[in-house]
Amino acid sequence: MKKAKKTSVKDVKKNSLKIENEKMTMAAVSNADEIFYNRMKRHHDELRWLYMELYGNDSMFAELCDNLRRFYLERNEELKDSDQKREQDPNWYKKNDMLGMMFYIDNFAGNLNGVESRLDYIEKCNVNYIHLMPFLDTPEGRSDGGYAVSDFRKVQEKLGTMEDLNSLTAACHKKGISVCMDFVMNHTSEDHEWAKKARQGDGEYMSRYFFFNNAHEPAQYEKTVPQVFPTTAPGNFTWIPEVGHYVMTTFYPYQWDLNYRNPRVFNEMMYNFLFLANHGIDIIRLDAVPYIYKELNTQCRNLPQVHTIVRMMRMISEIVCPGVLLLGEVVMEPEKVVPYFGTVEKPECHMLYNVTTMATTWHTVATRDVKLLKRQLDIVNSLPKEYVFLNYLRCHDDIGWGLDYGMLKAEGIGERAHKQYLNDYFQGYAGSSSSRGVLYNADPVTGDARFCGTTASMCGVEKAGFEQNAEAMEEAINLDVMLHAYMFMQSGIPVLYSGDEIGQVNDYTYKEYPHKAPDSRYIHRGAMKWDLADNISDSDTVEGKIFHRLDQLEKIRKTEKVFVSTAEVHTIETGDPSVLCIERHFEEETLIGLFNFSEHEKTAWLREDGNYTELLSGKTMKLIDVKLPPYGFYYLKKNL
Repeated sequence: MKKAKKTSVKDVKKNSLKIENEKMTMAAVSNADEIFYNRMKRHHDELRWLYMELYGNDSMFAELCDNLRRFYLERNEELKDSDQKREQDPNWYKKNDMLGMMFYIDNFAGNLNGVESRLDYIEKCNVNYIHLMPFLDTPEGRSDGGYAVSDFRKVQEKLGTMEDLNSLTAACHKKGISVCMDFVMNHTSEDHEWAKKARQGDGEYMSRYFFFNNAHEPAQYEKTVPQVFPTTAPGNFTWIPEVGHYVMTTFYPYQWDLNYRNPRVFNEMMYNFLFLANHGIDIIRLDAVPYIYKELNTQCRNLPQVHTIVRMMRMISEIVCPGVLLLGEVVMEPEKVVPYFGTVEKPECHMLYNVTTMATTWHTVATRDVKLLKRQLDIVNSLPKEYVFLNYLRCHDDIGWGLDYGMLKAEGIGERAHKQYLNDYFQGYAGSSSSRGVLYNADPVTGDARFCGTTASMCGVEKAGFEQNAEAMEEAINLDVMLHAYMFMQSGIPVLYSGDEIGQVNDYTYKEYPHKAPDSRYIHRGAMKWDLADNISDSDTVEGKIFHRLDQLEKIRKTEKVFVSTAEVHTIETGDPSVLCIERHFEEETLIGLFNFSEHEKTAWLREDGNYTELLSGKTMKLIDVKLPPYGFYYLKKNL
C-alpha cells in the first residue's frame, strides 16, 4: 500500500490560495453574469419579438443569446470598464472635443504597428477618433478598396495581425482616442469560405446568398432594382458557371450579396461584429446598410426589415458592448436618412454621415451662391438634437452630385446641365476654377458622373503650386481653411481625411498600378507625405500655414462649449448671396460664424445687437455691415 504524502504548511497555504482564487473567479463570473443579465433583461422581449418576426426560429434565437453571453464574458476588463463609463455618460460622443480623422492604414503608416507609432502625430492634430479604412482580409485586385472581405476575423497580412490590432486599440484608448472600422454587412468576397463552398454546390452555403438556376428571377429583380455602377459593373447578378447559377452581386461581380432572410447569416455576422468589438473597436461603420435586405418587386433599398436588423444590432451592442457606437453609411439626403437613427425610445444608429451637405458645400464653392447650402443646413438643424451627423469636406469616396434639384429647377437650373458644370468646374475647365481632379464612373449616355480629388486640390493648392504662383496659393489656402472653419460650425462631429491637415494634393501615381488604374478614386487616396508633414512647424510652408490655422480652429472648438453637438444651430440671412452665417447657441453662450464663399471682398448686411469677440484675432466687433476678405471668415462670440 502506497504511503500517503504528508501535507506541508506550504501546501496548505498553496491550496488555500488556489481555493480563494477560484472563489474570486467564480465571484467575478457571477458579477459579470449579473451585469449581462440585467442588460439582457432590458432588451430581451423586444429582441426576441423582432427576431421571431423576421425569422420565427426559437432555436436560432436561443443560440444567439448563448453567444451574446459568451462574447460578453470574453470581453476584457479594460473594455468592460470603458463600457460602464460610457453607459453612465451616454452623450460622451456628442461633446465639443470630438474630432475625427480617416485614413487607409497602408497609405498612412504602412501597417497597424506603423499607425501605433504615429499616435503622437494624431494627437498633435487634435484628433481623438480615428477611422481605419477597411483592413480585413481581401483578395488582391478584387477588393473594391477593401470592401470585399474574405475573412472577417483576419487582418490583411500586409497590414498586420489581430494581435497588432489589439495593441493599437489599447494604445489608442490610453491616449483617449476612439477607433472606428468598417463592417461590410451587405456582401462577402467570392473568396470567402462561404462563397467557396457555395461555388462547390453546397446547398447550406448557397442559401446564405441569392442563387438562381434560371435567368427569369434575376430578370424580375432587374425590373425594379437600380444599378449602383452601371458603367463599370452593370447589372445586379453574375453567372457562376461552376454551379450553373446566377448569384446576386449588387456592387461588383466579386462581391456576393448576403441573404439576411436566413437566420444563420444574421447570427454569424453578429458574431463577427462582436468579435471585432472585443478587439477594441469603439465605432462600427455599417457599410451600405440600406442594401442589406432584398425582396422581389422592390428596389431592395431601405426596406422595413433593414431597420429591424439595425435595431437588433443596436440592442445586441447595448447588451454585450454598450460602449460601442453604430455609424450608418446611408448615402441620402438628411430628411431621408433620419429613419436610420430610429426613435428616442427605440434607437438604431448612433451617428450618420451628412452626405448631401458635403456635396452642397462644393456646389457652393463652384457657384459662389449659399442659397442651396443655407436651405440644406436649415433642414439638418431642424432635426432632433439626439441625431448626430458626421460632417466632412472629403472622404475616401467620390463626390456624387445628389443635390436638391427641385429648388435649383425653381431657379431655372437644369439637373443635367448643372452636373456637367460642376464636373467641368472641378476639373478646372469652367467658372474661373482653380480646382484639379478627375471624373469617376462617367456615363456618356446619361451625362452623369462623380468627381474625385483631395480638398486641397479642389481648393487650388495643386494648381498654384504647379504654377509657383504665391498669390494664388494664399487664395487657395484661405479657401481651404475657410471651408474647414465652416465645417467645424455645422451641427455634429467634424472628420478630416488624412493629409487634409497639411494640404496634400492629388496623387496621380495610381495610374501606374494595373489594379488601381481603372478606379479614379485612388487619386485622393495617395500615401501620406511624411516629408511634407515635417513642415508643420514651418510657417513659411503651405503645410505649416494650413496646419497652424486648422490647429487654431480645432483648439477653439475644444475650448468653447457652444460647439457641443446638442447646441441650437441655425442660419441667418446676410443679404449677400456669397456669405453664409451660422449661429450656435448653448446655455448662455452665442457664437456666430461668417463665411465668404467668394474670391472677392463681401459684406454681411447684419444688424445684431451687442459686442462680439472674434475668437481668432481677439478683436472686439459689432455685427453691423461686417466686411469679409476674399474667402474670409470670422468666429464671433457674443460678449455677456
